[in-house]
Amino acid sequence: MSVRLPETLRPGRLQALGAHVLDGGVNFTVFSAHAERIELCLFDTHGTRELRRYALHGPDDDLFHGFLPGFGAGLVYGLRAHGPCVPESGNRFNPHKLLLDPYAREIIGHFRWDDAHYGYTLGHPDGARRMDLRDNAAMALKARVAAPLPALRETRPSVATSDRVVYEVHVKGFSAECEAIPAELRGRYAALAHPAAIQHFKQLGVTTLSLLPVHYALSEAPLVQRGQVNYWGYNTLGFFSADPRFAQQRDPTAVRQEFRSMVDALHAEGLEVVIDVVFNHTAEGNEHGPTLSFRGLDNASWYSLLGDDRSRYENHSHCGNTLLIQHPRVTQFVLDCLRYWVSEMGVDGFRFDLATVLGRTRHGFDPQAAFFIALRQDPILAEAILIAEPWDGGPDGYQVGRFPGRFLDWNDRFRDSVRRYWLQTGCTRGEFARRFAGSSDLFHHGTRQPTASVNFIAAHDGFTLADQVRYARKHNQANGEDNRDGRDNEPSANFGIEGDSDDAQISARRAAVQRALLATLLLSQGTPMLLAGDELGNSQQGNNNAYCQDTPLAWLNWSQADAGLQAWVSKVLALRADEPLLRHPHWFVEQPVAADQVALRWRAPNGHEMQVSDWHAADQHALACELWATDPHKPRLLLLFNPDAEARRFLLPEGTWLCILDSATPEAALCPLCESPLSVPAHTLSVLRRVAEGPRP
Repeated sequence: MSVRLPETLRPGRLQALGAHVLDGGVNFTVFSAHAERIELCLFDTHGTRELRRYALHGPDDDLFHGFLPGFGAGLVYGLRAHGPCVPESGNRFNPHKLLLDPYAREIIGHFRWDDAHYGYTLGHPDGARRMDLRDNAAMALKARVAAPLPALRETRPSVATSDRVVYEVHVKGFSAECEAIPAELRGRYAALAHPAAIQHFKQLGVTTLSLLPVHYALSEAPLVQRGQVNYWGYNTLGFFSADPRFAQQRDPTAVRQEFRSMVDALHAEGLEVVIDVVFNHTAEGNEHGPTLSFRGLDNASWYSLLGDDRSRYENHSHCGNTLLIQHPRVTQFVLDCLRYWVSEMGVDGFRFDLATVLGRTRHGFDPQAAFFIALRQDPILAEAILIAEPWDGGPDGYQVGRFPGRFLDWNDRFRDSVRRYWLQTGCTRGEFARRFAGSSDLFHHGTRQPTASVNFIAAHDGFTLADQVRYARKHNQANGEDNRDGRDNEPSANFGIEGDSDDAQISARRAAVQRALLATLLLSQGTPMLLAGDELGNSQQGNNNAYCQDTPLAWLNWSQADAGLQAWVSKVLALRADEPLLRHPHWFVEQPVAADQVALRWRAPNGHEMQVSDWHAADQHALACELWATDPHKPRLLLLFNPDAEARRFLLPEGTWLCILDSATPEAALCPLCESPLSVPAHTLSVLRRVAEGPRP
């Protein structure tokens, strides 16, 4: 360093937590409500040699602070916190552990598991209460002061809520085996912005990429011991830091720039970017976990602890700990993080993992919890896309449909009901109709519209679409957990043979059901979400929990891509984009009166309106859905659903009808006239358009 380090730090400013370059120096601010003293440790550029140690000023309003003049971006540092080590009271301070700043935007070092990371004495009968005296600085991750990035491009994509089609994708998995992308870019941020990838997204018709976690995450010790990694990345340590695994360069500044370049390139093509964020827990695990950051700085403030034994953690995440979101400083941390990713990294929104945690209070989940109110009032986040995984592992954790404001909720009821309808005929017509028409029983309250329901048939966890028609049970042996992990009893069907089959009849049935499932998803009322690879017929060989598979098993298999299925997805989404009746932003009505209303009428195959007794007839599955708007001169649509293994005859409403989409003949370009009764093949969804009026129904 060319500038000599001073003997002491000046008092710092308190307005922004973390390390920030300002006024010719670096300002440091750290929160801790229970620490007695916090030290700032400065290191050389490689993070291997400690240069100086300073006591931060404070605490002032629970903030420790200091200003270092003459220095700027590139300064490497860590923190040490002094205070009581009394686990029963919730405090686990250990100044022998170098801690990562929770606000670190750049992280240097390569984490490796070592006993020195633990704040307590391993292997001792009373070890949980005995402070481990080993220093972990040599192997600890360290923060690096980050320089501000160039200003964002002013123009962001403008996608209407009713036009949004989400594409859930893993950054590496999408391109790791895609030969259309240069080898040096595969698995990297840059690959998602490569012209070949953008062409794929736009040809499909998706509007919004929902990226699996891109924050700095750790692989859990048991995985590392088995020679595996946490491929999905739901084990965050650095919430402000982009994951270096997906960058071409390891330098943290380059990682940030590569992420930003990806976002800019996608924005230039009109594509939105949503990132998966994991604010329900951290990588520090339960009371037996390491002391890496939050635990060492203020365990009792950052984490939700058991009331009768504060040495233990609430585990609503099923990952060992739960962040105490209702603490004002933790709320601030989450909001600061969201603002950073929107204002500096350019993302358009967030998918919140196990989002019920965000609204937990002492009395359970509350849609008016302080975090939600603060989020709604934040001007920087006012237009951010907010998607909730509306459950967690705690009491009363299932909250689908109860998230406030403009949140969109993952709708697993849609997933399971639609799959049972097409795969097992185990869903009543009433349940299927509710899900297809926006799940009004879950979402039609307050100001919420049907677009609040994120409809999906597959996601990163669970069977891929291809595996839903190949496997009757999960096959997770490769994960090394004796097939105990992953969801049991997923709605699926193998049509006679478990796994791949050369039987032409079985293959044809599987293909037909896949097309019908995709069409149901993409034409349903709500916000559709497509899992990356489902358009290719991608299989994970029956593994429904590939979280630890950074292998071809979890990567998209482009060499065996089903071009016909891909074309089908494009065709269905093109119809959705062209036909306002199929992406109506408001709830359906019985008879349209206002110009912005669309009516829906459900019919039985005999042409009659569905009656109460029809909805619950367990032996009847075929169904028709008629849609029309106020203007009598605009065409009507009729959707015909036949999940049965035999063809079904439908009596059509009066008028002249053309078939504009038929999952039984996916490559058909013409629109043939339909005669009534119309025979709809097995496992088929057809869409008809009325081109000449008959008597009004």
